[in-house]
Amino acid sequence: MPDYSPYQQKIIKRYYENYGDIGAQRLAELATDLYLAEGKKLAAAWKRAEDTMRKMKIPENRINFIIDSKDPALLAKLVKELG
Repeated sequence: MPDYSPYQQKIIKRYYENYGDIGAQRLAELATDLYLAEGKKLAAAWKRAEDTMRKMKIPENRINFIIDSKDPALLAKLVKELG
């Protein structure tokens, strides 16, 4: 891994410190996309939502329940709980 300047290190550190907020915002956007998407875009949006929830360390059983239901309202409810 290359050496980062102190400025770059601060940026990287702040990104990971705020990942919960960033992830919640991303999930909110994905919930909107899920209501509007069709076909391949719908499947891709669900995959991105699943990946984002895993990065946010949402419990696995909750992730599976939301993904298996394919209900954007459940994802929106999770976002509301996180906010």
